[in-house]
Amino acid sequence: MVRRARRAAVVFAAGAALLAGSAAYGAQALERPAAEQPGLLASTLRDAAEANGKWMGVAVADGKLGNSTYTGIAGGQFSSVTPENVMKWDTIEPSRNSFNFAGGDRLVDFAQAHDQQVYGHTLVWHNQLPNWVSNGGFSASELTSVMNNHITNVVSHFAGDVKYWDVVNEVFNEDGTLRPSVFSSTLGQSFIATAFRTAHAADPNAKLCINDYNTETANAKSNALYSLVSSLLSQGVPIDCVGFQSHLILDQVNGSAIQSNMQRFADLGLEVNVTELDIRMNTPSDSTRLQRQATQYASVVDACLAVSACGGITVWGVSDADSWVPNTFPGEGAALLYDESYQPKPAYNGVLTAFGGEPGDGGDPGDPGDPGDSGCVGTYTVTSHWNAGSVVEVRVQTSQALSGWTVTFSLPSGETVVGGWNAQLSQSGTTVTAGNASYNGTVAAGGTLSFGFQTSGGAVYSAPQLSLNGSACSGS
Repeated sequence: MVRRARRAAVVFAAGAALLAGSAAYGAQALERPAAEQPGLLASTLRDAAEANGKWMGVAVADGKLGNSTYTGIAGGQFSSVTPENVMKWDTIEPSRNSFNFAGGDRLVDFAQAHDQQVYGHTLVWHNQLPNWVSNGGFSASELTSVMNNHITNVVSHFAGDVKYWDVVNEVFNEDGTLRPSVFSSTLGQSFIATAFRTAHAADPNAKLCINDYNTETANAKSNALYSLVSSLLSQGVPIDCVGFQSHLILDQVNGSAIQSNMQRFADLGLEVNVTELDIRMNTPSDSTRLQRQATQYASVVDACLAVSACGGITVWGVSDADSWVPNTFPGEGAALLYDESYQPKPAYNGVLTAFGGEPGDGGDPGDPGDPGDSGCVGTYTVTSHWNAGSVVEVRVQTSQALSGWTVTFSLPSGETVVGGWNAQLSQSGTTVTAGNASYNGTVAAGGTLSFGFQTSGGAVYSAPQLSLNGSACSGS
């Protein structure tokens, strides 16, 4: 079983010792998320969602796990991770009975290091199948054996590490008829119930879901999905949840219709989840459309919050640089919460605010205060913490215009910076130096710079003194 370190989101004001020692910290701050602590609003998506009893997830690309900017956001802002590809059939069983779990294991390791759940995707799908399955010419009994063998091996391997599974994915056409596939053509609709029963036998503790797109509101496809899950429940099939992918289009988002549709599935006794959310637009984007996108992202959050059976929301990718949209819909994109430079967009604050968090720059804890005559005011935020490290965000407001900046501070002995974003970071002994990146060195008078990083070591410590360009900053 997965051993999960309890996570705390603790806000430090630079230069102020807000913790009375690790014993007090362990007894108090770890008991509840930041948004539930008196006078403190959540500054990350994961904490704001958690304060509402929901999780906030992201689809993770295996090839990006070496990018510290990417992993800093994925690990610090989200409490659930879904593999983009490494748990799909063509990757995990490329030839019969030859299983490749390396990518999935990397994702599980990443999730455990950041106190996240794993949402497995996907066991049975008509797409991304290896040729030996799609063109194997199997009889009904042979194909059933192939499918059951795949499900059993995969689910058993990850038992205890994967909380949710998309057992079957995209089984309907737009008109509500069963989608043609090697499974439906050979086995008929019965393959769906078989897949769920097999997955349940392999890991009785995993939550088992059916997942599809264009089912967010009431239509022929979602009606067919509703009829199917009702039938599965009446047969005693172990199905726990329905995933609504929610690949949406700007100005075609109807939050009340999404809520109503989710509620009817919830009324069947099922958990309902938003599993692949993005909201695309024609590109290049502009400020007006980005603001409308933020409002429409918030309406999806509002729908989830209004339905008690909604477990959470996953966005399909960290940033616009990682999105599947431009390659699939030429001339469209800008669909996610972060832009192509991994800077938070208005949509980020739209989601954070809808969950009741405090908006800021990419999850920073809001305005650190007026720098006045002191020159700068800094905040130092530990957005997540576990026994082997932490994720930290730093924000400094300056009274003077800057054409380049360097922020320095000290970490306790044994704490090492292992990756960061929005800054060039180096460490000598306990001293960390963060210099501006190529795109964020210019800061207006009264403006704010921000960056973040991960540490290894897991120490609990008081806030360090922040200095900007050699001058000590005051705390908020």
